[in-house]
Formats: sequence, C-alpha cells, structure tokens
Amino acid sequence: MELTSTWYLVLAAILFGIGAVGLLVRRNPLVMFMCVELMLNAVNLSFVTFGRELGDIAGEVSVFFVLVVAAAEVVVGLAIVVAIMRRHGSATADDISVLRG
Repeated sequence: MELTSTWYLVLAAILFGIGAVGLLVRRNPLVMFMCVELMLNAVNLSFVTFGRELGDIAGEVSVFFVLVVAAAEVVVGLAIVVAIMRRHGSATADDISVLRG
C-alpha cells in the first residue's frame, strides 16, 4: 500500500482536531501549550505534504519559520506559567488575571 498525500493530510487534520479539542477543554496551561504544539505540528505536516506534492521547497521553509515561532511561544508561555506558579501553588488558565497591574 502506497501512502499518498491524502493520508498525510487526513493525519494532519486528525492531529489538528485533537489539539483544538484539547485546547478548548483543558484548563491546565501546560496541557494547553502541548495542544497548541500539536496543532502547529499538524500544520507543519500539511506544509511538508503540499511542498512534496508541488515539488517545491517552500513547504520546508515554512516549517522552519513555524518552528521558530513555536519555540518563542513556548518560552514566553512558560515564563508566564512560572510567574503564576511562584505566586500561587498551582496554575490554571483563569489565573492569568492575577498578572494584571
């Protein structure tokens, strides 16, 4: 059985859906970051798939930029979570209002 581009795009859609549901359902910021990363990796998979299908390197270049943005997002997000954890014993998404002024 040969894996065509359709299989990769279906896998990317499933991964993106799992990440979106996890982001909407869970309140733990670390789990939310993991769900966002899962969604970004699903987008990366579709970029690579379309790049391979079109015979262009633009998909791989886009993946590089998405990975750079994802790394910056994790650094800023984890800094916010650590700031909340220092002030409180635990962190939820509702605790972000604590960082206000």
